[in-house]
This record gives sequence, structure tokens and C-alpha cells, in this order.
Amino acid sequence: MSEQRSSAARPAVQSPWVIDTRDLGRRPGTSRSVRRKAPTAHALGVEGVITVPSGAEVELDLLLESVVEGVLVSGTASAPMVGECARCLDPISSRVEVEITELFAYPDSTTDATTDDDEVSRLVADLVDLEPVVRDAVVLALPNAPLCTPDCAGLCPDCGGKWADLGPDHRHETIDPRWAALTERFGEDRDR
Repeated sequence: MSEQRSSAARPAVQSPWVIDTRDLGRRPGTSRSVRRKAPTAHALGVEGVITVPSGAEVELDLLLESVVEGVLVSGTASAPMVGECARCLDPISSRVEVEITELFAYPDSTTDATTDDDEVSRLVADLVDLEPVVRDAVVLALPNAPLCTPDCAGLCPDCGGKWADLGPDHRHETIDPRWAALTERFGEDRDR
């Protein structure tokens, strides 16, 4: 009977992003490692440029530490990212990895009392919701101009061909616009 009461008193943690910290017991120095995968609810990033796709598995490798003011969460989050190269438009698929360090303040702690709601994350019923923290860190870590390789040469501005495929001797004959009228008039005679 006592087992049923203790499990019934605990809130049901349904999201893989939510971690129960009751086992830390608000004893500073107590810690616990957490490794899990959690799916993204929405695509993260800029569609058509670089994103972590909706439903992608984010791998979390974290350490939860009880400190005087709350629970300090530190570790890494890694997720697949897809997009296209900003120079040659080839598809890109890679991984983004971010470092996470976030304090979740206990209710009625000094940190809770002295900070605004949006400055520090809060524990709610001893639960830590990692989704907003990881989402913000991943979005900030995504490259603004993703490249397929660091030395990608891009596309030829005249024909749109990929420089890597065209070769070093690729050129287009360009005529100075000031001479264009003469070329049209005498262009046939030039070949004789």
C-alpha cells in the first residue's frame, strides 16, 4: 500500500524533455547523470537553409547537480541537422552539438526572489523542463551560412555551374559594354 501512495504522489513525467529531480533531495553536492534521447516537436532553425528536422532525436548527456539555489544542469545535446550549402547549394547533413549549463532555481530561493521570470529557469514541482534550454542553444549554434566543405568555391556567376566540377580553366568570354556596339558591327570581319 505504501508503494502505491508514493508512486501516486509523484507527478507523471510524460515528456522525455522533463526530468524529475526529487531523488537529489535538495542536498547540495548530490548529483546524477542522465542520458536519453528526446524528439524535437518542431523544426529548429531556418527552413531552406539549415534545420534540425521536426521529430529528430536529440541525444542528451547531462549531469544534474543539487546546489544551494536549485539544480544545475550541465552537459551536451547533439542533434542531426540538414540544409544546403550557402555557396554551391548542395545538400548538407551533419550533426550539431552544444554545451548546456543552466541553473533551475528552487521556488522561494534567493535566486528565485531576485531575478525576473525570464532570467533564470525555474523548477516546477521538482521537475526540470529541458526543451526550451536545448532549443535555444541549438538554434544559436546552427551556422548562418552553412558550407558543404570549408573551401567550397561555390557556383560560377555566369553559367551557374559548380566550380568544383568546372575546373580551373573554366572561363566565359565577356565583352566590355563600351565595345559591344563595335563587336556587333564588326564581329563577322574579326574572324577573317
